[in-house]
Amino acid sequence: MEKIIIKVRGMECEGCENRIKNVLKNVVDGEVLADYKKGTVTINSEDKIDTNLIEEKITNLGFDIEKD
Repeated sequence: MEKIIIKVRGMECEGCENRIKNVLKNVVDGEVLADYKKGTVTINSEDKIDTNLIEEKITNLGFDIEKD
């Protein structure tokens, strides 16, 4: 199983979490968890995760990816 955690800026409520989850569940075969309080999106998948695609989908929704 592959797991990634992406830090996301701009999530302010459960509605933001749901917007991200709804978009990502169409491109990820696995579990998508968004937590606005922590500012993270966690993806668990049996398949290879295309991080660039995930980040693109999140930024297209108006959120920012926080890079280390």
